[in-house]
Amino acid sequence: MATSELLTVASSPHIRDKTSVEKIMFSVALALTPAALVGVYVFGWHALWVLLTSIGAAIAAEVIWQKLRGQRLRVYDGSALVTGLLLGMNLPPTAPLWMAALGSVFAIIIGKQVYGGLGANPFNPALVGRVFLTASFPALMTKWAFPAGYVDAFGQATPLASSVEVPMSKLFLGTIPGCIGEVSAIALLIGGLYLLIKRYIDYSIVGGILGTVVVLSLIMGVDPLFHLLSGGLLLGAFFMATDYVTSPVTPRGRWIFGIGIGLLVMLIRQFSSMPEGVSFSILLMNAAVPLINRATRPRIYGR
Repeated sequence: MATSELLTVASSPHIRDKTSVEKIMFSVALALTPAALVGVYVFGWHALWVLLTSIGAAIAAEVIWQKLRGQRLRVYDGSALVTGLLLGMNLPPTAPLWMAALGSVFAIIIGKQVYGGLGANPFNPALVGRVFLTASFPALMTKWAFPAGYVDAFGQATPLASSVEVPMSKLFLGTIPGCIGEVSAIALLIGGLYLLIKRYIDYSIVGGILGTVVVLSLIMGVDPLFHLLSGGLLLGAFFMATDYVTSPVTPRGRWIFGIGIGLLVMLIRQFSSMPEGVSFSILLMNAAVPLINRATRPRIYGR
């Protein structure tokens, strides 16, 4: 047989994998489910309606935008579902439903579609929606519900904003005030470890964030475990900073990205007037991703 008959000429990709965008997105949604269920259990049925409204509005906004633009419907890839779910989990359980819907529409249209849709957005859409709502409705975004058994002495604030020491058991289980999906550390760890085991997210970003928070906490003389388990750090580290589109593509770049987020989180928490800084830290490092990619790209062989 001639040598030419043994070769198949085809365009890239030459290495194929069963992993798809749809599989990854629905796996992320599955990994978020334990934390979402804990939030609903702790805060009640209104939290469920907030999550469902956020998801429904995100899907509807994507469908309507693509219809109006004459684009092929891509809502079945699950990205709008994940955006809506993440945004809902970043909202307080007392959030009015109209606010959840508005935030999801803003996240999909302004945070994603105006840049060209999935794969073109420079910032995490769910965080764009959350920061928009925080800037527009600060009073509603800091109005917290109190789980049953939560001691009044802890004050009218989340653990990060309270001067009273909170038992670690409450941080692990989620029986504390906070956003719907960020209160239960154990549920978030279960979902995050699932994604790491499936290799859908990169350990270097998560390790860079959490490791930097631990090191800086020790240097600053504060409890590292408290800072790891409080606020939206675990939700942000496992589920938002690891977004493929808005994180670096190089191995060194991902470490730099994670370390940068951890550094900004601790600076904001310790030296600013805001008790939490995960959303802003991730968005700021999203903006630096093109520079990180350029600075850490591997040298071309032969040069």
